[in-house]
Formats: sequence, C-alpha cells, structure tokens
Amino acid sequence: LVDLGNNELLIISISTIILIIGMALFNLGAEIAMAPIGKSLGQSITKQGKLWVLVLVVFILGFLITIAEPDLRVLANQTKNVINSTLLIIMVGIAVGIFLVISIIRIIFEIDFSKLLFFFYLISFGLISFMYIKDRSFLIPMAFDSGGVTTGPITVPFLMALCVGVSKVLAKKSNKDSSFGFVAFASIGPIIVVLFLGLFTKENIHYSLDSYQMPDNFFNSFLINFVHAIKDVGIPLGLIVLCFLILNIFYLRLNKKKMLRFLVGIIYTFLGLVFFLSAVNTSYLPIGYKIGMMVASYSKIWLVILSFAIGALAVLAEPAVSVLNNQVEEVTQGLVSKRQMFIALTIGVGLSTLMAMIRAIYGFSFLFYLVPGFLLCLGLSFFVPKIYTAIAFDSSGVVSGPLTYSFILPVVIGACVSLYGADKILENAFGILAMAPIITIETLGLVAIIKDKIKVKKMTKKIITQDDDIIFEFLKESDINGRK
Repeated sequence: LVDLGNNELLIISISTIILIIGMALFNLGAEIAMAPIGKSLGQSITKQGKLWVLVLVVFILGFLITIAEPDLRVLANQTKNVINSTLLIIMVGIAVGIFLVISIIRIIFEIDFSKLLFFFYLISFGLISFMYIKDRSFLIPMAFDSGGVTTGPITVPFLMALCVGVSKVLAKKSNKDSSFGFVAFASIGPIIVVLFLGLFTKENIHYSLDSYQMPDNFFNSFLINFVHAIKDVGIPLGLIVLCFLILNIFYLRLNKKKMLRFLVGIIYTFLGLVFFLSAVNTSYLPIGYKIGMMVASYSKIWLVILSFAIGALAVLAEPAVSVLNNQVEEVTQGLVSKRQMFIALTIGVGLSTLMAMIRAIYGFSFLFYLVPGFLLCLGLSFFVPKIYTAIAFDSSGVVSGPLTYSFILPVVIGACVSLYGADKILENAFGILAMAPIITIETLGLVAIIKDKIKVKKMTKKIITQDDDIIFEFLKESDINGRK
C-alpha cells in the first residue's frame, strides 16, 4: 500500500529491533523494580496510620512525576499560543496530584467509583458547553487527549503499584476494584484543567506541523533522539528515585540486597525506555505520517481498514499495557486474564483509530463521538461489576502512550494533510483514544455476567434434577413402608 525505498525499509527494520530490545528491558525493569517498590512504598506509608502523611506523599509524587512527563511538555508546546505553557504544566501537575488524593479518599470512605466518575465527567461536559458558547470547541479533542499524555510509561507502572499497595492496606479483601481507578482519576484532572484554561483563551491555536522527514543518516538521527530520550526519561525517573530514597530512610529501610535489586531494575527501566523512545521517534513517526499521506491520496476505504489494523497492533507494543495486564490478572486472581485484556484492548484501540480516521476524512464534530460514547461508558458502569469499570477507565489512560502519539497520531495527521491541508489538523486529528477501549473492557464485564447466569442456570437445573431423583426414591421407600 505504501511505496517505501530500500533505505526506509532498512531504517524501520533496525528501529524495530531496537524497539523490541527496549520493550524487553522496560518490562524486566518494571517487574523487578518499579512495581515492587511502588507497592511496598504504598503499604509502608499507609501502615503508619497518618492520613496526612499518605495524602501529602501521594500528592507530591503525582505532581512531580506529571510535570516531568515529556508528553505533557509536547502538549504544552502545541497550545502555547493561547495557554501559557508553564501555567498549563503546573496546573495539570496539581490536578493529577489532587485526583490521586481523591482516589485514596474514595477507598477510605468506600465511595462508589461509578458515581464519583459520573460526577467529574459531568463537570467536564459542563465545561464543554461553555467552550462552545465561547467558540473554543477546537480545544475539546486536545483536552481529552491531555488525559492520556499525563499517564506515560513511567507514571503508570509506579503510580499503579503505589496505589495497589495503599488499597491492600485500606480496602476490604473482597473489594478488589479499589486496586484500580487511579489512572482513570489521574486522567480526569488534566481534561478539566485544559477545558477550564481554554475558556480564558483569546485567539485560536496556530498548530505548527512538525517535520516528518525520514532521516538520511539513521545513526546521526538516532543519536540525537537518544540524547533527548535520556533527558526525557531521566528527569521523571530521577524524581521517583529521589522520592524513594528519602522515603526509604523514614519508612521502608530496605536492606542492601533489596536496594541493589531496585537500582538494577531502575537501570533496566531507564535503558529500555531510552531505546524504545529513540527508535520510535527516529523512524515510526515519519513512517506513520507517510502511511497516512500516501494511503489517503488514493483510497479512503483502505485508509479506514488500515487504521483499524494499525491501532489494534500498535497497542500491543505500548510499554505500560503489559504492566496493566499483569496487574489485572494478579489482583483479580485470574478472573480477568491477560489474554482477555489483550483482546479487548486490541479491539478497543483498533476501533478508536478507525473512528478517528473516519472523523478525519469527513470532518464532523468530536462531540458526535464524545457525548454518546461517554454516556454509554458511564451507563454501562452501573450494570457491570465495579472492578471492570475501574479497569476500563484505567485502560483508557494506559493505552495512550508513546507509540500512540509517535505512530498512530502521525498516521491520522498525514491523512488530514493529504485530504484538507494542515489547517484542519487541530480539529480533526486529535481526540483519538477517547472511549472505545473503555467500552470493550466493560463489555468483558457484561460477558462475565452472562456466563455467570448461564452457569447458575445449569447448576440449578442439575440440582433440581438430582433432587427429583432423591424425592422419587424417597416416595417409593415411603410407599413400601406404608407411609403417606
């Protein structure tokens, strides 16, 4: 479908090998360092019995990791013409910190996840109505994408593990859904902040199209991206290590062996993400743009079909997805398996990309997806088991990682440029992963309910049949003995 030269094929092949190595190192690091330390930290602080310490630590960690997230700086740079970038970063950081604290309070006071979620999305939709009144609707898709960019590959594993540790101490053993929902709340804060700040903008955003050229010299380009990745990964990871070392002195007090294991895991995580991001930014971004440009130029039908395949397959390579799936299987004790999660997320992200491409082609409002989509998501949350709702809304933030914004988004942008030029990118290209992954995970919950009902009916039928036999034998015996 796409005419790629020998140089481009060589570059994408080398980048893919590097990406696989990076993915493997990251998963190893997350398994032996990020997840165990986050969980231990959450449990240790919670067991102190001081709510203000727990709230303060969770807020500070949420704030520091968020303001250091490289994807957030990309978003701030894209909106700097109308929203002060420093103000946006600080406000989003504060919002993430506050909403993580709300997640903790939810567990302590056993507040229903669905009702709390419904309340905050109601606020979001209220702000959206004001955005339309003030003619700022072009910011709505980017506001919902901002909820995804703040939950990056570093943020997700650590914060999820931290909050699992907290919930294990605070929540009842039967309340498994309390281990999830933290990423969902961390994603709501940025949406509300961007919508709120957007109300005070005075002019339209001038979107500057990036250069999507395939590098002539792969190694020079890779080296430049490698240096940038060291900075982008090093800052948030360094903040996590610093916070951990300080808290270890007061709470954890790990021995040398565990400390060494943690440091080795951090090195694996660091190297894995640096290799991963360097490979993605060097070749996947320009290749994605070229795919969107070339396919859109001759076939809209192929563009839609291809967008589903790209979205479905790209999510499998997102670093934080495997971390989420492992945690889901562990916490639910196999009730929701990794295989089920992979299938649901693959279909969900594939559908999201397909829907985004259809909107890019026909240029209709983002609200045609957003309003019915979220009404369906929130409506289903009142019927499916609570744990599925919490996992579903977490998944929406997890799947929008570096590969999504370095490969899937350039495909959609390339299609927009080919069809309408660069002027329509802001309105038509953003708002990719809004709700389809949520719906597919909640559908798993509906399937689980149906399976349970079928199982109960079969068991009931079996018991009744057995009882009939027992009663029949009893009546025969009663007749023999002369009893009525």
